[in-house]
Amino acid sequence: MPLHERIIPYLETADLYHLDRLISQWLWVNEPLLSAFVERWRPETHTFHMPFGECAITLQDVAYQLGLPIDGEAVSGCLTDFENLMDNRRPTWEWFRELFGELLPPNKVKQMTVHFTWFHERFWDLPADTSEETVRIHARAYIMMLLLSQLFADKNANRVHLRWLPYLALMDDLGRYSWGSAALAWLYRCLCHGTNRNVVNVAGPLQLLQSWIFWRFFSLRPCGFDVFEFPLASRWATYLPTTDAGDQRVVSSRLCLDRLRDRDFLWDPYSAPDVAAIVHPDILVEEHRRLWMAAMSLIYFVAIEWHQVDRVVPQFGGVQHLPQLALNIDWLHAKDGRGGDRWFSSYYQE
Repeated sequence: MPLHERIIPYLETADLYHLDRLISQWLWVNEPLLSAFVERWRPETHTFHMPFGECAITLQDVAYQLGLPIDGEAVSGCLTDFENLMDNRRPTWEWFRELFGELLPPNKVKQMTVHFTWFHERFWDLPADTSEETVRIHARAYIMMLLLSQLFADKNANRVHLRWLPYLALMDDLGRYSWGSAALAWLYRCLCHGTNRNVVNVAGPLQLLQSWIFWRFFSLRPCGFDVFEFPLASRWATYLPTTDAGDQRVVSSRLCLDRLRDRDFLWDPYSAPDVAAIVHPDILVEEHRRLWMAAMSLIYFVAIEWHQVDRVVPQFGGVQHLPQLALNIDWLHAKDGRGGDRWFSSYYQE
């Protein structure tokens, strides 16, 4: 969907304008390289296990790479509310019509989801003389598509779930949410699912993962991308991976990771003067810096994942100590690799 000028103020209010600036130049992902990294992801610690130690994508990386807010309310809600609405004679689809101006044709609906094509067909054009209320309707559709396509895509990538209706109904309040922590929670959850041997494809914000790899692992970085701006993921705007011999490239990526040493990883890439010169000042406020190093839960609806920065202290300029178990092991959310999440504590038992 094209971005119209009259929608930009709504994106700025929602703290999503930096993310939107990446859309027209969003990078392609190197699937063999990402596959090799997924193989080194440990669901028990939410870190990549490398020959030189552990490393991870943190809230700091999300803030720098995507320019998303990491402080605010959790992106969550009770999905049964929609069923209650249907049972109480105020169908969810009436609410949908209030927010988007019309009802959907039956062929665009499947249970509680809407096909992407309906949004593209309905909201592609925005006449210059349209009313402000119509602009708000287009802004709702644009923000929904932006969130679902760039941050929270799942394997059913061509449909939008109606759980977003409460957020779009109060569009002026979208800026109070921690979009960055929600995106990281979803990436963690998708990486954890990806370690299951029965999973073929990995969903989630994979552009964030790839940009993090290129910024941190300079030996894996493509050549010729020396100019960048904020958000930092824009550095790889014109990157195109090769598409030949995919299986062989997975093997090659595995070998590259096997040979990595401590000097091949940039523990603090954001301290460089050229980065400091372009980063948005909101990223550097002290309360955000404290959140970067906070071991806490990240929430995105049913995905609740632990931000285990105590295992990657060198990424913040510190000396790595023995990580402490921050959660009660009786209810620790771990994955056993057998298809789905399990609640168990045997991993931590001596």
